Amino acid sequence: MRRCSEFGSLRGMAQPITQTPIDLNAVKTRQRAAWSTGDYAVVGTTLQIVGESLCEALDLRSGARVLDVAAGNGNSTLAAARRFCDVTSTDYVPSLLESGQKRAHAEGHTITFQEADAEDLPFADGSFDIVMSSFGVMFTPNQEQAARELSRVCRSGGKIGLANWTPDSFIGKLFKTIGKYLPPAAGVKSPGLWGTRARLEELFGESAKEIRVVERSFAFRYRSPMHWIEVFRTYYGPMTKTFGALGTDDQAAFTRDILALLEQGNRSQDRTLVLPSEYLEVVIERR
Repeated sequence: MRRCSEFGSLRGMAQPITQTPIDLNAVKTRQRAAWSTGDYAVVGTTLQIVGESLCEALDLRSGARVLDVAAGNGNSTLAAARRFCDVTSTDYVPSLLESGQKRAHAEGHTITFQEADAEDLPFADGSFDIVMSSFGVMFTPNQEQAARELSRVCRSGGKIGLANWTPDSFIGKLFKTIGKYLPPAAGVKSPGLWGTRARLEELFGESAKEIRVVERSFAFRYRSPMHWIEVFRTYYGPMTKTFGALGTDDQAAFTRDILALLEQGNRSQDRTLVLPSEYLEVVIERR
C-alpha cells in the first residue's frame, strides 16, 4: 500500500490540463522522502496475503527468474522465494530493502536485493520470466515510463503481475481525502488509474498478448478505527507526512474525515475494524 499529495490524488479518471512542465524528478524525490518516513514495514507485513495470491495467479514455477519492482518490505518477494524461484527484489528506498533482507534471512531464503528506480531498471532486456509489483509501481510519477520498463525487462512470453488499488476502494478514498488537505502535484496522473482496465490497456496494450484482471479485496483488520489511525499516522509515510504538514485544527479535521471513512466501510459490527479495500489482481502475458 505502498505509496500525500506528492503521489497524485486518487481522484478518478479525469486529470487537469496544465501547460507547465512537470518536474517528475522533484516529485519522485518527495515521494522517496515520504516512504522513508515512519516504518512502512509495520503496515506492509499485514498485506502478505496479497503477494501470495499474486504469485498463485502468475502460476509461478520453481527456478523462474522473478523481479519484484517497488517491492517495499518484500511481501511478493518472499512469496516467490517460498515457491523456489530465483528472485531479485528492488525498491528505491534502502530502508525497505533492509527490512525485506531481514525477513528473507529469518526464513532462510537466498534473494538478491538491489536498490533500483522502477522508471529506470538496471537490467537488460528480457532478463526475467516474471516481473511483478504489489501496490508499488502504481505510485510512480511517470506511469508510461514505468510500464515500458516492466515490459522491457520481461522476456517475450513471460508474465507481468500487478496488485493495484482501485480508484473507488478504501485506499482510493483515503488518498482523495489526503488530497483535500494537501493538493497533489499539478499534472501528475492518479495512481488509482492503475486500478482500471482502461489504463492498463493504455500502458501495456502494445506489448501484451493478453491482459487478465480479477477484482479482489483485502481486509484491514485492527483493534478499532482509532487504532488504524494511530498505526498509520505513526508508521505509514504518506499519512505521517500529511499530519506533520498540518496545523492543529486541520489535523483534527483530517482525523475526523479519516475516522468517518473508516466507520463507513467497517463491517465488523463490534468495536474492532474489519475494512475491505478493493484491488485489481493483474496478469499480463508478454508478446
